[in-house]
Amino acid sequence: MSGWKGALRKAIEVQEAQRKSGYASPYRIATLDADLGDKEHAFEWLNVAYREHNDALISLKSDFTLDSLRSDPRFSELVRKVGLPQ
Repeated sequence: MSGWKGALRKAIEVQEAQRKSGYASPYRIATLDADLGDKEHAFEWLNVAYREHNDALISLKSDFTLDSLRSDPRFSELVRKVGLPQ
């Protein structure tokens, strides 16, 4: 596990461990997963962020780290649920 993908995996691992003993932003984990190319996990964490009313969702439409998710219908649905303009 080396290079950028290894660093992303480690960051995800650390963030998930932090959630077990305290707080780590599910939105942040989603952006790391999206950067890694793991769309399924990214959407899982975005949905957790939605359920937790994570304020970072306000940047959903402008956050470039989520660009790889924009063409997925689940992204449009999440934007709608959050209440951001389509």
